[in-house]
Amino acid sequence: MNLYEALVLGVVQGLTEYLPVSSSGHLVLLQKIFGIKENVLLFDILVHLGTLVPLLIIFRAEIWEIIKKPWGRLPLLIIAGTIPTALIGLGFKDFFERLFVSGSTLGIEFIITGLILWLAERQKSGRKELDKTTFLDAIFVGVAQGLAILPAISRSGLTISGALVRGLNREWAAKFSFLLSIPAILGAAILDLRNFVGQNLDFSSNELLPFIIGFLAAMLSGYFAVKFMLEILRKGKLTWFSYYVWILGVIILVLQAAGKF
Repeated sequence: MNLYEALVLGVVQGLTEYLPVSSSGHLVLLQKIFGIKENVLLFDILVHLGTLVPLLIIFRAEIWEIIKKPWGRLPLLIIAGTIPTALIGLGFKDFFERLFVSGSTLGIEFIITGLILWLAERQKSGRKELDKTTFLDAIFVGVAQGLAILPAISRSGLTISGALVRGLNREWAAKFSFLLSIPAILGAAILDLRNFVGQNLDFSSNELLPFIIGFLAAMLSGYFAVKFMLEILRKGKLTWFSYYVWILGVIILVLQAAGKF
């Protein structure tokens, strides 16, 4: 992997992690386009961790409140939402990994993501804030997050849509979606890092630089993506992303039918 590829992958990961267009789908797509096969898993882990940093900065007040009151309402809701995500992720891990490797379902999954966003845009913003959000609401959103492990199903798109269906208002739906992603990203990274236990990861400076570039690019682009997404939710413009992923999905399906993908 060269520096240009690392930069592009990092920027795309940061943007698409929080914009509702599926970061995993875009990473699989770009890795296929670039023909990248070496150290893919380790790079994916690092860029995902890079996207975690913006959340820690933007939601530092909420995170500090969780640390101070670990048995408060917000941390308990996050725990309730994380449990179904973990059960789905662990239970179907091998199945999901095969889909990531093949990329055979990317086209249809991008189209499904677009449909989810289109339907969510037509869902009226509810009135539920933190104090009115129930554990059943959190579990519902957590199940949505678990299902979004599929390569081109947008995590943020599905969780925000799920939160809107449960009656959360748009701003709180986005905030809860982002906070719920923190343990999911950390947990997935820890789980994947087990593959490298006992291995001799001896990288030269030239080999290490793409990983650093990818991490920093994901971190910076992720920060702007979170800010932009919060603004988009206030204005109700999710259908913009529907059109994008529909077009992308159709292009992939056409290329697959022609045997060129």
